[in-house]
Amino acid sequence: MKYTALKNTLYIENRKKVAQLMLPNALAVFNSNDIMPTNADGTLPFRQNNDLLYVSGVDQEESIVLLFPNAINPKHREILFVKETSELIAIWEGAKLSKEQATKQSGIETVYWTSQFEAIFHALTTEANTIYLYQNEHLRAVNTVETCNDRFRKMCQKKYPLHNYERLAPLMSTVRATKHPLEIEAIQHACNITEKGLRRILNFVKPGVMEYEIEAEFIHEFIKNQSNGFAYQPIIASGYNACVLHYIENNAQCKAGDIILMDVGAEYANYASDMTRCIPVSGKFTPRQKEVYNAVLRVMKAATAMLVPGTKHDEYHTEVGNIMESELIGLGLIDKHDVAKQDKNNPLYKKYFMHGTSHHMGLDVHDVENRNRLFEAGMVLTVEPGIYIREENLGIRLENDVLITNEKPFDLMKNIPLEADEIEALMN
Repeated sequence: MKYTALKNTLYIENRKKVAQLMLPNALAVFNSNDIMPTNADGTLPFRQNNDLLYVSGVDQEESIVLLFPNAINPKHREILFVKETSELIAIWEGAKLSKEQATKQSGIETVYWTSQFEAIFHALTTEANTIYLYQNEHLRAVNTVETCNDRFRKMCQKKYPLHNYERLAPLMSTVRATKHPLEIEAIQHACNITEKGLRRILNFVKPGVMEYEIEAEFIHEFIKNQSNGFAYQPIIASGYNACVLHYIENNAQCKAGDIILMDVGAEYANYASDMTRCIPVSGKFTPRQKEVYNAVLRVMKAATAMLVPGTKHDEYHTEVGNIMESELIGLGLIDKHDVAKQDKNNPLYKKYFMHGTSHHMGLDVHDVENRNRLFEAGMVLTVEPGIYIREENLGIRLENDVLITNEKPFDLMKNIPLEADEIEALMN
């Protein structure tokens, strides 16, 4: 890993949070993600399972964590299994974590080799009444590939059919929603790296540059600053491409007079950042472009002010829609008389602003969440309103990452240029 490991106090406290939510005499199992194949002998870069990372900090394949707060043997209340290094592995891949290193990283005192897991797990099942197993339950998840957790779940339920089984995902959604100060530091660091990338871009863009060249400048700056790279597939969309919400081809030429929408974020220590900025290819906004830009910016600022404890997600989104509706009337894109007669279930503003305003963020860019849970201090959400006018080849979206506190919202991207005048000044 390129990043500096976070303090293990984070993972010690995280395990305590999970244990407090578990039923009596229950055992929870956390498996690593697989190393995914491509073709021939190729593989994708390894990306750790975020729930396992959350409770251990171990960023290595073939790792397993067991939590069993009521285990008879105190040494078995927290167990970490890691892959044993061999001379062959050390030569070809580099040495894996030793048991001492695994303890230092995770704070878990009891460490075994992964090859010992089956026997130890079997012994612990004779003590446990309930087993918590993981399945990806994110609302946007498309579960077409069988994962290590999927295979383990099938095996476990077949081999131990008389145990009670509980879902691990709801517990993790609960504990991961509010961030530990060390997590906030990691997200802030990712945001700071993203800022460096944007400032590099503002001195690079000119008419004729290719979208993929801009992408290359970002990744250069990110890796230079200890990031593993992009937190998600970047969007570098100029002209009409900015009206395609998930445009990722990034292969068009940026033309004079166009706006470039850049939805880009660095990750750090597996924690995400998520930023969107729109800049003029020629270094200066046209009056119409600035008019639309400032309308989006006003919506963004109003939405940010609503990120306070006690707010309900659905009510927040509805109110942002009302603000956007007013801005679109002011831009001449919708008519107030038509708005008065609109279908409330399909408001007119959605023609130009068709996506949500905010999502939770953390180890996942679209972090695990419960939409029925009121906003709380410690949650980190994006704020990302946009206006997309296809007939004008103009798409404007602005996005920052915001920490909810007991006082006022704290913008983790407050140092990243945002005002249209500031962007023009930096580009010129």
